[in-house]
Amino acid sequence: MQIDGRTEVIAHLGYPTHAFKAPMIYNPYFEADGINAVVVPFACRAEHFADSLRTLFRMDNVRGALVTMPHKVSVVELLDEVTPTVRVAGACNAVRRLPDGRLVGDQFDGAGFVRGMQRKGLQLATTRALVVGSGGVGCAIAASLAQAGIAELALYDVNDAAARALAGRLRQEYPQLPVGTGSADPKGFGLVVNATPLGMNPGDPLPFDVERLDEGAMVGEVVMRSETTALLAAAQARGCRVQVGTDMLFEMIPAYLEFFGLPSTTAERLRSLARLQY
Repeated sequence: MQIDGRTEVIAHLGYPTHAFKAPMIYNPYFEADGINAVVVPFACRAEHFADSLRTLFRMDNVRGALVTMPHKVSVVELLDEVTPTVRVAGACNAVRRLPDGRLVGDQFDGAGFVRGMQRKGLQLATTRALVVGSGGVGCAIAASLAQAGIAELALYDVNDAAARALAGRLRQEYPQLPVGTGSADPKGFGLVVNATPLGMNPGDPLPFDVERLDEGAMVGEVVMRSETTALLAAAQARGCRVQVGTDMLFEMIPAYLEFFGLPSTTAERLRSLARLQY
């Protein structure tokens, strides 16, 4: 792809960078559609992050930054403005500079998950959802479900304090949303989400009792080790609809592009153009 004096840069900030997938998805799309922008990985250690972020945004051709581990939490206090989704999730993965120079942050891990569900026909306004896992990705998904208008939300984590803390942040930002904690029983929920690492390794237990799933419920997965995890296979055998883990990755990129003010596209087009290497 052509890099010239008008190329706009999106920095991909994290450490280490060897597992970064974003450049292999964004850049083929930019090239195919003639968008004069590029995603560049920057290996930034935690101790240098605050200074590096400020320096980066002094460059006029920097359109924004993708923020990944280990900086998703620490970046929040460095920003001038964040969305309710960031406040609930406690983490941020995208930063852009406003015309007045202020830095604003948002969180799109959960947005990708929710967009995928909506494109599969899930009507959030009439759906009760259970999110199992209140770590980083679980918080992001819960925050985005709330922002998108989910009817009711239940949270479970083996660390009950984490689930209760997330519930507290949700109630503060969305006081009209019914939020409960304490049970991983999927009975009665139209959407059930595995936001835990269970499924990453062969032989992992399932995160909840699949036999308790309602037939026709939607089951969402965040684990990307394989497309059809043991959980999704069991859910499909139960008569449930499913969303695979990689859907969240590809569905969040159109939201990122909109945030950065760049021409957007579909998850399908991104998949067709991506040049992923593992």
